[in-house]
Amino acid sequence: MKHYQILIIGGGTAGITIAAQLKRKDPKLQLAIIEPSEKHYYQPAWTLVGAGTFDFKETERNEADYIPKDVDWIKDKATAINPDQNEVTTANSGSFTYDYLIPVPGLIMAPELLPGLPEALDKGVVCSNYTDPEHTWEVLQNFKGGNAVFTQPTTPIKCGGAPQKIMYLAEEYFRKQGIRDKTNVLYATPGTVIFGVPDFARTLNKIIHDRDIIFKPFYAPVKIDSEKQEITFQYSKPGESNCTIMEGNVLGEELVGAMEIKVHYDMLHLAPPQTAPKFIQESPISIPDGPGKGWVDVDIHSMQHKRFPNIFCIGDVAFLPTAKTGAAIRKQAPVLVKNLIQLIQTGKIGSESYEGYSSCPIVTGYSKMLLAEFKYDNVRDSDPLISKFVDTTKEQYSMWLLKKYGLPFMYWNLMLKGKV
Repeated sequence: MKHYQILIIGGGTAGITIAAQLKRKDPKLQLAIIEPSEKHYYQPAWTLVGAGTFDFKETERNEADYIPKDVDWIKDKATAINPDQNEVTTANSGSFTYDYLIPVPGLIMAPELLPGLPEALDKGVVCSNYTDPEHTWEVLQNFKGGNAVFTQPTTPIKCGGAPQKIMYLAEEYFRKQGIRDKTNVLYATPGTVIFGVPDFARTLNKIIHDRDIIFKPFYAPVKIDSEKQEITFQYSKPGESNCTIMEGNVLGEELVGAMEIKVHYDMLHLAPPQTAPKFIQESPISIPDGPGKGWVDVDIHSMQHKRFPNIFCIGDVAFLPTAKTGAAIRKQAPVLVKNLIQLIQTGKIGSESYEGYSSCPIVTGYSKMLLAEFKYDNVRDSDPLISKFVDTTKEQYSMWLLKKYGLPFMYWNLMLKGKV
């Protein structure tokens, strides 16, 4: 059984960034990454692919080109973690032991959690930038009017703002195609507001009002009928025992029982339900019950596991009250790296603290973007340097350029190389 000083599960954004930073800080560290995929994707650009303004091929690179030098690549899937034995089992390569473990495998798509979605997804008029952004672009081009529905599930998802970004781009595309007056654009979300941070919510509320976008909070999708092109939502407003449909119902909403609403769609874009991988959910490192059930049990500031001090975790599978984005990983990784290295060198964890920073670049049109940056408790946390030159609470062309050109460059050339 092969032993590693540090074993990383996952070769996505978090795994590669951490490995690169660890090697830069101490080239002598003995590291391995468990990752089955040959390809590495820059997923934040998939919103732009879905709107026909970015080439999908440009989001794909070879994983081998980004595994840092002198880091072993175990090209396999992790299947179980036994933290009491400091052991990870894989599908085909047997088991590995470790001194320190960093499980960062990312989320998995779980369309089966929404009845009717597996049959409908990425076929006909149902699309998702999360699974096949090129199909989204086909759906937009083929759309001739009617109800364009954009929604998201009740599970946590990668980048909570993504389901509305494609909606703003689609709405502008429909205007350019001359079909906007024949179209109802609906954004339905289980959430309570358009965005959790008030400064950015104000701007987004004005945009949806000015562009005549129908916004329905407390709408949780519960099933899809792809034959009839209908989606059913559960109205989930706390304290409400029934809901009513107002007159002048342009969407043709239909009440089903006391709390369910059926809507016909002529196109449907949604984020599929998402979960931590099964081996994380079933492992002793995850939270056994309550709100964080199935997610890795870490200290929200130090990134150290609460029960197994030789395990650290960041990113999508960590139970942290912030958005699951690459920007969050950019701030989490240096905290983990410094705290872990100090633990290795001195036996005591370092004092670096992560305050919950995440950012959601909300594209609001083909040349406009809002850079929403925030930390724990939905407190605005805009970059002091950028804020000197740009009001990030307003739509900006400069931020669009950052999204389309600046951030991909930074990702491939700086972040994955451990330089930021």
